[in-house]
Amino acid sequence: MGCERKEACTIADRAVRKTGKNAQGDITTLCNDGDAWSPRRKPDAINDIESGLHTYHVPWINGRTEIRVVQGPNGKYLRTDRDTTTRNNLDDLPDC
Repeated sequence: MGCERKEACTIADRAVRKTGKNAQGDITTLCNDGDAWSPRRKPDAINDIESGLHTYHVPWINGRTEIRVVQGPNGKYLRTDRDTTTRNNLDDLPDC
């Protein structure tokens, strides 16, 4: 599914404050309580990012950390870039 007409597409920048995880600790969903898009399953979020339809980020007091798609040995997954804190790592966010 794509956007045939530019005016028909709404690109959203989505804040992620919670994540769903499976038994292995892998991220399965992105969430932000109260937003109509939430929860968003991992494959759908990956497609959103790769297609440029939506962006996702973890907000924090002094900025934000972008969520990006990474190709791993077992397929694509979602991650934030590492920094000196854990407050914006997807694994460390509360469960949705």
